[in-house]
Amino acid sequence: MGHMNRRDFLAAGAAVAGSASLATGAGVSDTRKPFSMHFAPHFGMFRHHAGDDPVSQLEFAADVGFTAWEDNGMKGRSVDEQRRIASAMERLGIRMGVFVLNPDTAWGETFSRNDASSRERFLDEARSSVEVAKRVNATWMTVVLGTRHPRIDPGYQTAYAVDQLRAAAEILEPHGLVMVLEPLNPRDHPSMLLAEMNHAYEICRAVDSPACKILDDLYHQQVTEGNLIPNIDRAWDEIAYFQIGDNPGRREPTTGEINYRQVFAHIKAKGFSGILGMEHGLSKGGKEGEEALIEAYRAVDPA
Repeated sequence: MGHMNRRDFLAAGAAVAGSASLATGAGVSDTRKPFSMHFAPHFGMFRHHAGDDPVSQLEFAADVGFTAWEDNGMKGRSVDEQRRIASAMERLGIRMGVFVLNPDTAWGETFSRNDASSRERFLDEARSSVEVAKRVNATWMTVVLGTRHPRIDPGYQTAYAVDQLRAAAEILEPHGLVMVLEPLNPRDHPSMLLAEMNHAYEICRAVDSPACKILDDLYHQQVTEGNLIPNIDRAWDEIAYFQIGDNPGRREPTTGEINYRQVFAHIKAKGFSGILGMEHGLSKGGKEGEEALIEAYRAVDPA
């Protein structure tokens, strides 16, 4: 955000809201006022405008008003690349969103059966994530809780997951880091241990640590159960991060059935100042698709 105070920032957002589309003849990459919320694109989203270099993509995003970024695969990048990306983000005033904490234990019965080796693998992933998070100035890291066990009662599976997450919270908490648990919808991801908001809330309440919160992916939740705003309200104290995608299609807002302008206005009115990750595809290809994406976010920004 730089040193702009909140009032100036909101005023800047209001100035932009007056014109629904600012795509002038000079092209979409003209510097624009920041979005009023921390919408976070990811690498590849602007490659037609910015090319393949990650730093060029970050520069383009900053130019068109984005103030955050996320990178699921950050852990898999070389240390040099992580440092290069982090230093560009710092220079551009872009906040780092999530990367995936547990790529190795996100799938399979890794939380649901009280298995010592799965538990150790997950805790190793938590330890290695601390180093990455410090390097790239990240606070939040996505955790996916694997699949249900077909022969163990659900209550036990939940309790086993809570125990495993408590152990990881002890690793993360001293560093001020937060794992965010992501419920995934049963249509795209059958048999996941965590699919519903109420279950994520129950687990976070039981773990009882500031290092364990919810990632509310609004695309997944629309598919799983809808009722987005009431679930946001009920789970509010445990939600630390949002992700975005319209349904059907998992593309940018305005392409599907979710009234994102209303949902964002609601989240903003509740005082959310965190990051909203754009974990979705684009409805159209090429530069035109990237311009349409930016205009869609201008249209739903509750500035």
